[in-house]
Amino acid sequence: MSEFRDPDPSPEAPRHFIRAKSEPRFPGGPAADPAGSHHERRIRSFQPRRSRVTAGQEDALQRLWPLWGLDIDGHRVLDLEEMFGGLPVVLEIGFGMGEATAQMAADDPGTGILAVDVHTPGQGNLLALAERNGLSNIRVANGDAIILLREMLPPRSLHGMRVYFPDPWPKKRHHKRRLIQPDFLTLAAGPLAPGAILHCATDWEPYAEQMLDVLSAHPDFENTQEDGGFAPRPAFRPLTRFEGQGLDKGHKVRDLLFRRVTPQA
Repeated sequence: MSEFRDPDPSPEAPRHFIRAKSEPRFPGGPAADPAGSHHERRIRSFQPRRSRVTAGQEDALQRLWPLWGLDIDGHRVLDLEEMFGGLPVVLEIGFGMGEATAQMAADDPGTGILAVDVHTPGQGNLLALAERNGLSNIRVANGDAIILLREMLPPRSLHGMRVYFPDPWPKKRHHKRRLIQPDFLTLAAGPLAPGAILHCATDWEPYAEQMLDVLSAHPDFENTQEDGGFAPRPAFRPLTRFEGQGLDKGHKVRDLLFRRVTPQA
């Protein structure tokens, strides 16, 4: 279908209001489908979530998106040096509601964080947190991280990449949707500068084992751990609410820190 019924119309809007799928929920905010049909269809490693946007999140999206937000449309190459005022930049793929991202930005103001997600309430929440805490080193990107990596980031432009608690897709038939796969790592290696750290974390043990196997076998990355295993949780990664819930359930959280090796001439 080319149209859908708005799940949360404003009190002023008629209940029968129909919004086109390509129309943004908030004028001036993140686009509903930034890449559109310009790019090929493929298996998605993420599942867009529909949930209510609070008044504060909506206000942040409308006011701050033109300043600190960008849509992943695949039509331009980003100038990260200009965007972050010359700061080294780390890409974070999937940030939830943004609390951990904001904490890391506050703890390390000398590093820029390009945070990517498709969850509109989380985008608004992170923008609000950035404003409230005076964090000028955060930019929020809306859309598919694959398109961002493939078409919008210059080679060797990233000083790190973080993938915290990606969807584990636990059912065997859905394993192909998991983000950390050989093709993804090959794509990620391009924008990562030599020596940059790819940091993954998960509380799903089978996915952690797969991550370790795939990363260890990839020629563009090497494990920072001498024993070739998992890493202790670095002090800079905050303990998130989601992680706490997993620990309460008896899940074991695993961190993986792999270094981008210098390409051979």
